Amino acid sequence: MKSDFTYDLVIIGGGISACVFASKYLKNNITKKIALVEIGRGLGGRSSTRISKRFKGWKLNHGAPNFNISNSKNNLLLKSYIDELLENKFIKIDDSDIIFLNQDLNSESQKKSEFSSGFNYFSLDSMSQLSQNIIESNNLKGKIDFYFETLIVDLKFNNNEWLLTSKNGDTFKSKYLICSTNLLLHKRSLKILNINEIPLRKAIPINDDKKIDLILNFLEEQSFIPRLTFLIYTNENYSYKDFYSKQQRYFYLGKNLENKYKFERIIFQMQDNNRLGIVVHTKNIEFINSYINAKNKEVFKQKIITNFNKLFEDNSVVNKLNFDDEISIMKWRASQPSGIAVPLSLQFSRKYRIGFCGDWFEGEGFGRIEGSILSSLILEKKINCLFK
Repeated sequence: MKSDFTYDLVIIGGGISACVFASKYLKNNITKKIALVEIGRGLGGRSSTRISKRFKGWKLNHGAPNFNISNSKNNLLLKSYIDELLENKFIKIDDSDIIFLNQDLNSESQKKSEFSSGFNYFSLDSMSQLSQNIIESNNLKGKIDFYFETLIVDLKFNNNEWLLTSKNGDTFKSKYLICSTNLLLHKRSLKILNINEIPLRKAIPINDDKKIDLILNFLEEQSFIPRLTFLIYTNENYSYKDFYSKQQRYFYLGKNLENKYKFERIIFQMQDNNRLGIVVHTKNIEFINSYINAKNKEVFKQKIITNFNKLFEDNSVVNKLNFDDEISIMKWRASQPSGIAVPLSLQFSRKYRIGFCGDWFEGEGFGRIEGSILSSLILEKKINCLFK
């Protein structure tokens, strides 16, 4: 049955940026009623955790397993927020091993990547739980409603009010709208949603708002890095060769190895059931397409194990996998932004009461959780000024 819902503010997307914004907004606007609409089954976005129904006792962070904060410009807003997360014991410093594999399979412990610059942190629970904790910390009066597995396909702005329509026909009305996802703003929405016009462009005519025109122009040129992640549920006898005891362990592949084995990074994650889970990331287009076009997915999974074993054949700490180890595969709808970043000056349109946040905005956190957090903090400050 179709339903109609009315709110002061609706947030589209349930990733880190949405959760940070919602939490801060709730703290400063305790009388406002808001909704968060997310296509996935829970919070986290690209920082999600797979809690398997098939394999009991497993929680695999299959997106971002941790996050790094550089903050080279010493932004006090960002610094204060990270300190707040630490004080609340939502996160802690991640001192896990970070191993960079070069062409000769030697490890270089001092090398840096976009995933490890600055300080590394990870959730004291799962990454999805981090998003949940962030919102719950300021949702003490239950002022936010969650709508999961809900895909917004149409936007309209009439009489100073937003009207959102979901795929199943539910409608959401709100005075203000926050897009933490750029799916409804980017040309990739045309294929994913099977539509003919970008939803935001359809809602707001060209030349009607300079900021909206500019943000859509920037996003037109912004590209994305598609990824697959392979979740490996090892058997009960699988372990490291050494006596490593920390929760996670990271392996990053140099370009030559990435081209050869098709893997970008490999994260080992110790489970509460004392089993060792492995998450393998790839952004190799050829490999992704071979999975999409594979008639026999089991044969493709065997290829993953073969490549893994060849990569770590002579490694001193990693054992080979057995071909009976279970694998599930995650193909991401949301992808890491790349190329052109959107200026922060375009974050909010007063005329259309719409704001934007996420890792697709300019700054050293572009494409990472750092950018998601900072853009959300900045946007909340801008919007909060409207209520004073």
